[in-house]
Amino acid sequence: MTYAKDIGEVSAAFHPVSKVRSLTSKAGTVMRFVAPGSATEGRYGLFEWNMPAQAGGAGPHFHKTFSEAFYVISGTVGLYDGASWVDATPGDFLYVPEGGVHGFRNDHDEPAKMLILFSPGAPREKYFEELVEVSLSGRTLSEEEWRELWARHDQFPA
Repeated sequence: MTYAKDIGEVSAAFHPVSKVRSLTSKAGTVMRFVAPGSATEGRYGLFEWNMPAQAGGAGPHFHKTFSEAFYVISGTVGLYDGASWVDATPGDFLYVPEGGVHGFRNDHDEPAKMLILFSPGAPREKYFEELVEVSLSGRTLSEEEWRELWARHDQFPA
């Protein structure tokens, strides 16, 4: 995207922390939807992921329509690059293009925090809302139901 005018304009949108939506998983992971695609004109999404010790995470999977990146802020996050798991520490970064197999988890005895950036800004919060709802409700999905849920949100197991 290119800006074609020769003069700038007032178009920035401030989003105070008090308005950031969050969601807490059954394992205690707090997902903060810092800048969902709805706030960035669909250009990208930025989530803050706060995982307690031994919180687990997402197994190997891929997406067809968006890239994803992970930036570790604190603790140690297990990141899967499609070939192997690595222990990522503060300042480490993993970029995953469309179709790239990846995963993440906290299987350590300390909490961890990371940022997740995806582009373009697909409505990923809807996927996480649905996962938390299924988990907290105690429902058990069949393999077919899981695959349908994942496919609806561009999430494909590797």
